Amino acid sequence: MIIPFDKFRDECGVVAVYAHPEASTLAYLGLHAQQHRGQESAGIAASDGKHLSVHKDMGLVADIFGADSLAKVPGSLAIGHTRYSTAGDSAVANAQPIMVACNKGQIALAHNGNIVNALSIRNRLEQAGSIFQTNSDTEVVLHLIAQSRETTLPEAIADALRRIEGAFSLVMITKDHIFAARDPRGFRPLVMGRIPAVPAQEGLPGAPLRDTIVFASESCAFDLIGAEYVREVKAGELVVVGPEGVQSRFYSSGAPQSSCIFEHVYFSRPDSIIFGRSVQESREELGRQLAREAPTDADIVVPVPDSGVTAALGYSHESGVPFRFGLIRNHYVGRTFIEPEQKMRDFGVKLKLNPVRALLEGKRVILVDDSIVRGTTSRKIVRMVRDAGATEVHLRVSCPPTISPCFYGVDTPSKRQLIGANKSIEEIREYIGADSLAYLSLEGLKKACAEGEHTTYCTACYTGQYPTQWIDVEEIAPVAATK
Repeated sequence: MIIPFDKFRDECGVVAVYAHPEASTLAYLGLHAQQHRGQESAGIAASDGKHLSVHKDMGLVADIFGADSLAKVPGSLAIGHTRYSTAGDSAVANAQPIMVACNKGQIALAHNGNIVNALSIRNRLEQAGSIFQTNSDTEVVLHLIAQSRETTLPEAIADALRRIEGAFSLVMITKDHIFAARDPRGFRPLVMGRIPAVPAQEGLPGAPLRDTIVFASESCAFDLIGAEYVREVKAGELVVVGPEGVQSRFYSSGAPQSSCIFEHVYFSRPDSIIFGRSVQESREELGRQLAREAPTDADIVVPVPDSGVTAALGYSHESGVPFRFGLIRNHYVGRTFIEPEQKMRDFGVKLKLNPVRALLEGKRVILVDDSIVRGTTSRKIVRMVRDAGATEVHLRVSCPPTISPCFYGVDTPSKRQLIGANKSIEEIREYIGADSLAYLSLEGLKKACAEGEHTTYCTACYTGQYPTQWIDVEEIAPVAATK
């Protein structure tokens, strides 16, 4: 039995390593650091300088990779992927990286995002005779590269990327190169790092060592593998790393930047740098701004763990109301478990969260959470806090009401299932049973995440205004199995 929290599903994470004798191990560690971005499947593709090899499977990174499986992907170049599908099949066939052998050699690709015109491209390619091995939107990129008339692989990749629309941060590997690219609007994050070469001991023979170049969805992966953060891969940029060094080109420019603001609200780890800004700083400022906009008399501020913790700290600091861990999360709950035959109310939430009665009893509580999607979990948490003896429960949400689904690589319910799209704030308050309810304003959200001259965000899930063209966004589903 699977009982998920009522949250947006994590997306996916990618990692790439160039010029390291333990490239696959570093890729494995980078994926482990980004496990929060996808728990459905994971994979690594590596090059030994002559051939590519791939190992991937369903499950968590640590369950898929061990010493034996890492030995199956040898070489000094590697890319990796951890996945959560937003649509399409949850099957090993759609696990990434996806590898092909074509007229341009062996190529493997790992992708985070959603290509919104993938279905039309796929239909056209299939009519022309192309055969697909997955139902993932990612695979159309490989077909476009193979069919490009450009004579060099970097030019063929640039040509393919200009033909797709939507959100994509991707890494690719050939026998001797790593490629990294972001879509022209910069929806999803992708960062570049460096592991300095260890100087050879004086007097000992050996070829000169070179720095290891790494890429990842989040900079927290660099901390684990000992890499230095260098910079973001820029929107519309293609970075090529090979024997000739690191080269950069812009295959597309001019599109307005539309980075996903929900990366700062929920998805990314607080210890990451996303879109050039510390996630920790953004979330604390979300809480401070929320306290300015929606103060209330209370005794304690309690986060809904784990994603509400940092915003709750900011709310507490700004309001002066003491911060307390009044809800404890069980981090050892798997995706599948056995529920008692005698049904227990709110069993799924109780399995993951437990109230600290000694802190909550007799208190007026401010609950801080990052978002409300369907409202079902929020209702159960409010009831749990009341049952633990709280005299008042005031819910504060560190983003605006979610009124529209995302089509750029995030698994969201349809508009009909989003409580913010179908009920007023007062109706939501009544449904979840809180004494008061307040959301952060859109203006407060942008201010907290420092939207300005160099960073503009996609806020379509809060406004219904999409950066790319869509038809019938009420009904259309994201194309195939995405990242």
